[in-house]
Amino acid sequence: MKAAFRPVLIALVAVVSLCAVAVAQGPRLPAPFATPSFTNRSTVVPKPDAVELKLPAGFTVSIFADNLQAPRTMVHAPNGDIFVAQSNAGSILVLRDTNNDGLPDQRNIYAQGMKRPFGMAFQNGYLYVGEEGQVVRYKYQAGETKASGMAEKLLELPTAGHWTRNVIFSADGKKMYVAVGSQSNKNAGEDPRRAAIHEYNPDGTEQRIFASGIRNPVGLAWQPGTNALWTAVNERDTLGDDLVPDYATSVKDGGFYGWPYSYIGSNPDPEHVGKMPDLVKRAIVPDVLIPAHSAALGIAFYTGTQFPERYRNGAFIALHGSWNRSKPSGYKVAFVPFQNGKPGPIEDFVSGWNLGGETNTAWGRPVGVLVARDGSLLVSDDGGGRIWRVRYSTGR
Repeated sequence: MKAAFRPVLIALVAVVSLCAVAVAQGPRLPAPFATPSFTNRSTVVPKPDAVELKLPAGFTVSIFADNLQAPRTMVHAPNGDIFVAQSNAGSILVLRDTNNDGLPDQRNIYAQGMKRPFGMAFQNGYLYVGEEGQVVRYKYQAGETKASGMAEKLLELPTAGHWTRNVIFSADGKKMYVAVGSQSNKNAGEDPRRAAIHEYNPDGTEQRIFASGIRNPVGLAWQPGTNALWTAVNERDTLGDDLVPDYATSVKDGGFYGWPYSYIGSNPDPEHVGKMPDLVKRAIVPDVLIPAHSAALGIAFYTGTQFPERYRNGAFIALHGSWNRSKPSGYKVAFVPFQNGKPGPIEDFVSGWNLGGETNTAWGRPVGVLVARDGSLLVSDDGGGRIWRVRYSTGR
């Protein structure tokens, strides 16, 4: 090889090496502390008369249920009732439509006196509920509006810190998955059960960590037509306005997603540079990035037929809203279209809860998303105490 070509070859190898590192670390992100960490907590106010929610052309939104106690997650019972977790009130509410007009006209408290109930799932004659420190189940008979017996405690979970405990079952009902967030922002050495998704038998036995390094996994959903479990995740704070992006991702069995040592792949956290290099090297880059501090909570894939074709099998994600950003992010429902099973760019679907301006003021904060039996989309709003219903104008 001629000496004149050697510098060019060396430079080319360096560029290729840098590209390989960039691929391993995922998309290009701003440097930590590129902007200061900013505390900007939201103030929730009544809905202003002149303000309305914004949706894509052809969609309408209306109130499905009002005057609720900070509703969070929702799930269909086998008979079509909708169970709603009112976490702060420690209760589970049942909404029933008795006249088939598509709106609930009966309300009953199914259970109360619970500690922050959140995730719910019906399986094999039971209602499973994820509370902050445990998963319990109630014997359930179709049509019940009040628990007929005491809750059966299946397993204990760590308390304090991030407390939302979502619950979902595999399609065959043989395995139960539970989301457990971290206790801190990014401290190493926490309880190994934290910042992880757990797998159990339905009776709470044979626990194992299904995936780890996930700071605060909240929403859980199965991607239609696949065996892929997806989660919506709150990433860490205090690194600047645009770090670290929240995300939604498919979850690989045995996968590690970085927390607390790295983020969005192997980008090192400034407090943990050089720690656990082998673990950081295999950190998985998530599938869909969401603007930092948006507080991604509920996730649901659209399995209805009322919405146009491009929404079929796409994912709706509730973004509860930021506190650690100079300009607020979140306070909306986002949509991720899928094509050939792969996600596209994230886009706004329902927005307008945040009023903008110099102060972080909002009149609602979305939490849960549920595809209703008629194909409409239900959105719980714990700030406004409502559940919203989104329909397509040519739908039923």
